[in-house]
Amino acid sequence: MAYFKDIGKINYEGPESKNPLAFKYYNPDEVVMGKPMKDHLRFAMSWWHTFTYMGSDQFGVGTMVRDWDKSDDPMEVAKERVHAAFEFMEKMQIPFFCFHDVDIAPKGKDLKETNENIDKIVEVIKEEMARTGIKCLWGTTNAFSDPKFVHGAGTSNNASVFAYAAAQIKKAMEVTKELGGVNYVFWGGREGYETLLNTDMGIELDNFARLLRMAVDYAEEIGFTGQLLIEPKPKEPTKHQYDTDAASVLAFLRKYGLEDKFKLNIEANHATLAMHTFQHELHYARVNGVLGSVDANQGDYLLGWDTDQFPTNIYDTTLAMYEILLAGGFTTGGLNFDSKVRRASFEDVDLFYAYIAGMDTFARGLKVAARLLEDKVFEDFKEDRYSSYTHGIGKDIVDGKVGFKELEAYALENGITPNKSGRQEYLETILNQYIFETK
Repeated sequence: MAYFKDIGKINYEGPESKNPLAFKYYNPDEVVMGKPMKDHLRFAMSWWHTFTYMGSDQFGVGTMVRDWDKSDDPMEVAKERVHAAFEFMEKMQIPFFCFHDVDIAPKGKDLKETNENIDKIVEVIKEEMARTGIKCLWGTTNAFSDPKFVHGAGTSNNASVFAYAAAQIKKAMEVTKELGGVNYVFWGGREGYETLLNTDMGIELDNFARLLRMAVDYAEEIGFTGQLLIEPKPKEPTKHQYDTDAASVLAFLRKYGLEDKFKLNIEANHATLAMHTFQHELHYARVNGVLGSVDANQGDYLLGWDTDQFPTNIYDTTLAMYEILLAGGFTTGGLNFDSKVRRASFEDVDLFYAYIAGMDTFARGLKVAARLLEDKVFEDFKEDRYSSYTHGIGKDIVDGKVGFKELEAYALENGITPNKSGRQEYLETILNQYIFETK
């Protein structure tokens, strides 16, 4: 059954087009810095926000009525969601998808039945993957929504909950491998705490590391060669989550000797909730060699929760692609639209408008970032700004040839050279110029 029969394939028509169901900037085969756009961006559809989100929020029930959700049989709904999802991805020219285990199949009466449900839906997904050539970017497990995870999953005080979470992850890793997924993501939805009055942080962190080590061991056992990723988030649903930001995750991995096994999946909205910019989190991951993949969305700066809006801010996407290009581009990662249409955007066509907006904004950002890098605008400026460390006392500092006594002697004899302006406003003007002038 065709669910979007009134909508054809979304094609590139260029910036002059007035067709709302066309790309203005995303031209999949256009070559940028030696690669087609589609290979730079590696867009992915989020199964959860696109095909299971029904428009509910903290203050109201769902607003969306989807033709693929009308059966009274949860398994039939799950199957029809598969068909609708692949029809959508085909028409949007999206080459990848991402999923949680609970997104693709309904929960059974117990773990055994739940796993059986997943297996049945996976067969339908594999048929559609074979038909369309669409691939799995990554899989993960939802170990935060069910009431059993009220105190966390890998950090729960209840050992039986820890065991259940491990069993869920085991199955999700198997399914990701079966679907050819090239990454597996860990997001600790409730791996945190509300109050330290009832929390043993030491054992919770140790247990979470134990869970991750088990995952590493099991990936090797089943021959899953995809990249393991951790997605930072500072708060919500718990007041303080252990995976607050890129820096805290990396510190955690280094403490437990896991830094060579995991990279990071950076989300824009999570970055701003952590009081960082999207670029900051990408930059930190990049300079530490752990940038793996990206959840492409944006938050509302006036709201203090994860609004998961589609990315439309050209400054954010430009600077994001700037960092991704500096990292050498994606290998196994990509841009997953962990984004949902607004509750009032409840018609099916709104899904297309939203994805077009996000894909165009990242495509435009890619081209601006490429021009900035080709012209070495910021890199040349930074090289000159730090040039004092390339000769004389600065080079001695970098080379480890001096200590406090030598530096004291230098300071007593030479004093300091005058500082130069950081030229922030000038550089921001240059950034504007590139954004405005890029074709």
